[in-house]
Amino acid sequence: MGKVLLILLCFFLPWLAVLLKEGPSVRVLWAFLLQLLGHIPGVIYGIYRIIQD
Repeated sequence: MGKVLLILLCFFLPWLAVLLKEGPSVRVLWAFLLQLLGHIPGVIYGIYRIIQD
C-alpha cells in the first residue's frame, strides 16, 4: 500500500494504518491506546510510524 494512502488512513484509524504497514505488533497496541486517550496523539504516532523507514 502506498504511503499516501496509509497517511490518509492515519487521520481516521491510526492503529489500522500501523497494522497494515508493520503487521501485528506492540506498536499497533500503542497506536490504539493513544487513539483512545485522544485522537490527535494517535494520529501523530501513526503518521510517525508510517513515514519512518
